Amino acid sequence: MLPAVVSTAHPASTYPALVQELADRGLLSAQWRRVFEAVPRSRFVPADVWRQLPDRCEPVVGTDAWLALVNSDEPVVTQLDDGALGGPGVATSSNSMPSMVARMLTLLEVHYGQRVLEIGTGTGYVSALLCERLGDDLVHSVELDPVVARQAADALAQAGYRPHLRVGDGEQAWPGLGLVDRLIATCALRYVPYALLRQVRPGGVVVAPLAREFWSGALVQLRVQGDGTATGPFCGGATYMPMRAHRVPDLHDVQGKGRSRAAGLDPARLLDLGFALYAGARLPGVRLIHRSTAEGVQVWATREGGGAATAATGEEVWQYGPGFLWEEIEQVWWEYEAVGRPDAQQFGLTVTDRGQQVWLRDPDEVIRPSRA
Repeated sequence: MLPAVVSTAHPASTYPALVQELADRGLLSAQWRRVFEAVPRSRFVPADVWRQLPDRCEPVVGTDAWLALVNSDEPVVTQLDDGALGGPGVATSSNSMPSMVARMLTLLEVHYGQRVLEIGTGTGYVSALLCERLGDDLVHSVELDPVVARQAADALAQAGYRPHLRVGDGEQAWPGLGLVDRLIATCALRYVPYALLRQVRPGGVVVAPLAREFWSGALVQLRVQGDGTATGPFCGGATYMPMRAHRVPDLHDVQGKGRSRAAGLDPARLLDLGFALYAGARLPGVRLIHRSTAEGVQVWATREGGGAATAATGEEVWQYGPGFLWEEIEQVWWEYEAVGRPDAQQFGLTVTDRGQQVWLRDPDEVIRPSRA
């Protein structure tokens, strides 16, 4: 059990002040500002919450600390360990950062009269914002966890909203729903399920955070084409809790004794989102995590079969198992340099019934996996 300590979140003092901050940052149009002002975040945050720290979740104790967190531009963790008692304390449900919610709703490009499907009801806050903008009957939301779904339904009803809610697997199409105009996922996906695309009408927009293995996460905005495919750009970083069916361990099992060599590349460079998108496409299946150090960062990279490498700023590289994973990562870095070190906004994604492919600058310029 984690110790009960007071959160150190910095408040925006009030919810209206938080909305003003988002507007000042250019994240809210006039329409969305009115919607946010009408839907207080506090109505969708339960009493028992945690603040996400780099290495743990910290319980928030006391009304002042609770309000400080709710009125800040921070995520609020609302469930640990899928609701099981005595677990390790891993966040499994949350109320997302208001700035991230604003970004995603802007990318969704909703207009009056359009039907929206949300994957991951969570606390119900995003559903409420959509209801305020579009009306209850046009908003549909699915949540896998029945306890979370019931809490969201109660919060929505108490706030005066009654969207169409369903308990079920958001990876699968909603039976009988028909086509929708917009789809938003508020949980991270490792890939965009094609069954969901089939639920969006041609010309429709899909906004989702993707969490691949090499990179921590990025938003993608896809437009569904007449042939059932979807394509669109990445729109900056985003870190969301993964859909339960899309969870994977942080790293693969490592095999073999370590062997060292001089580092030819500062591992801090690997954390650039543009490079992460490029490397994720060139080195499919390679997982990478990192932590900050006094000198810079330390990274760990692994792949199936036991190959691994770890490197820290200013130190030697250690490699394990078969192959030379660090050399492959370095080679991909030099390729990335050669194509001009593009930023994340120059990459995009295409999804078909055969899978998904990352491209650079043009959908026809697909980044193929390395042959190494």
